[in-house]
Amino acid sequence: MKKLFAIIAVIGMLNFVFCDFLMAQESTEKAKTEEMQGSADGTQDQALHQQIKQKFIEGGAGFMGVVLLTLIIGLALVIERIIYLNLATTNTKKLLTNVEEALESNGIDGAKEVCRSTRGPVASIFYQGLDRSEEGVEVVEKSIIAYGGVQMGMLEKGLTWIALMIAVAPMFGFMGTVIGMIGAFDSIQAAGDISPSLVAGGIKVALITTVSGLIVAIILQIFYNYIVSKIDSLVVSMEDTSISFMDILMKYNRKQGGNLKK
Repeated sequence: MKKLFAIIAVIGMLNFVFCDFLMAQESTEKAKTEEMQGSADGTQDQALHQQIKQKFIEGGAGFMGVVLLTLIIGLALVIERIIYLNLATTNTKKLLTNVEEALESNGIDGAKEVCRSTRGPVASIFYQGLDRSEEGVEVVEKSIIAYGGVQMGMLEKGLTWIALMIAVAPMFGFMGTVIGMIGAFDSIQAAGDISPSLVAGGIKVALITTVSGLIVAIILQIFYNYIVSKIDSLVVSMEDTSISFMDILMKYNRKQGGNLKK
């Protein structure tokens, strides 16, 4: 996780450098934009990334850079969670079968080895239960419940930061809109006259930040809902397989003549 935040910090620094570069070339881009607007065919043939870059500059590199930074941080957190959750996904039926076979052939130690060699929270929960098997069935059950809560917390780690990026992105967009509107009215006051082109241009620039913030929030919200649904699926799987694991352990206990304490 520390490496992830280090990467985010580097990306953030590059983002601000990129914003400064865009601001330095803003006049050049505006000249090119006016030239393109003079030809309808030229506008249609304009590449998508050039259009996005143009809108970025029109919205103001300051607030647009902050909105872009929230997107970068949010996507970094999303990618980290998706990778973690995919690695945490386990074939629970196969794991239960392997644990049961290991118990029958090699006992508790064999089952613990199977859990050690299997990644994911389910295998970790099974290992904790097997590790406490000598202390009795009730202790095993409590251990599974307690460690299941720990694993659930690890699955949900980072979700609050993703939710923060979802909330902050449109706020920065609205702030850029308000400041842009203030700038437009300042221009009207300085000119002493209401020019439709002046007002329309100021409002357009102001609203670009709002649209950008909303787009970022929508993108992150989609990934957030996917992650939440993935976590819910894993939690249900953990609870279901834990019940099956306890049945297997009780079955093994009966075969061993009740060696596990009750």
